[in-house]
Amino acid sequence: MPELATPTPYTTERLITHLRHVDLAVPDLGRQLDFFTGTWGLVSEHTDTGIAFLAAAGSPEQYVVRVRQSEDKRIDLIAFGAATPADVDTLAARLATDGVRLISEPGTLTTPGGGYGFRFFDNEGRTVEVSADVAIRAHRPVEAGESIPVRLSHVVINSPAPEQTRAFYERHLGFRLSDILMHPHMGEMMYFLRINAWHHSLAIARGPHASLHHASFEMRGIDEYMRGTGRALRAGVEKVWGPGRHLAGDNTFSYFLDPHGNTVEYTTELELVDEDTWHPHLHDFSAPEVSDQWGTANAMNEFVARQSFNDPDKGLFIAPPV
Repeated sequence: MPELATPTPYTTERLITHLRHVDLAVPDLGRQLDFFTGTWGLVSEHTDTGIAFLAAAGSPEQYVVRVRQSEDKRIDLIAFGAATPADVDTLAARLATDGVRLISEPGTLTTPGGGYGFRFFDNEGRTVEVSADVAIRAHRPVEAGESIPVRLSHVVINSPAPEQTRAFYERHLGFRLSDILMHPHMGEMMYFLRINAWHHSLAIARGPHASLHHASFEMRGIDEYMRGTGRALRAGVEKVWGPGRHLAGDNTFSYFLDPHGNTVEYTTELELVDEDTWHPHLHDFSAPEVSDQWGTANAMNEFVARQSFNDPDKGLFIAPPV
């Protein structure tokens, strides 16, 4: 498991603290809600005409997924938290100075939980939100045997220019590289980026177009992860890959397709790294044990890869409704 050369010291002050939620637009809101609340185990906390905010039982976030009715399928936005409104202001000012296109200036948010935040486009046109002072949602410990998501674990995006996208998130937002997946014939294929001690909150995969690769939901433990996987299989949800255990991040995986062809993942035991001593590794995912340490998952092949490419995102450089 080769290590990369010691990276140059990070100069970007880290003002983002964690991943909050991922927002999706879909043509059939009813089907998507039935899936997320009936099969996947999320809870509909707030609803309005054409929009729903879905929470995870163990998460203090007001919601971990927002789903909106739309003619076009797209990622509406990816949202991250900051510690204070002052950090939000500082980050917005830095982005503007660096020429990043802001969608909105920092101000009061009108989404559930309120707070103070702003939105901007990343280098490929995805909408990103950063906020602070969002009200903490009443939540509870997920009990043994409850096969429902504890929290949103991470989001993986596809990019036709992953090196540039990685550089954007590192330079402007303070993300740090945890590991790289590579292939002997295709080069570097995925960058795992962290914003706290979790091995990754965001990953960037090489793909033919910008799109959602997958959204991952943390389960309480191995038993709950397997129970959730079994429930989805019994419900007839199409499984793409798994169950298995990755090497990068050391987390379990079961990937399924939602009603609109987005890949969603059940996972657990994502690695917590010592940020003072961690050095990124270069993992060759043509080695079977890199993709799946257990050897229980179906083989990574063209079918699996095609599903995770997803449809081209139709929301690039188009700000979603509030």
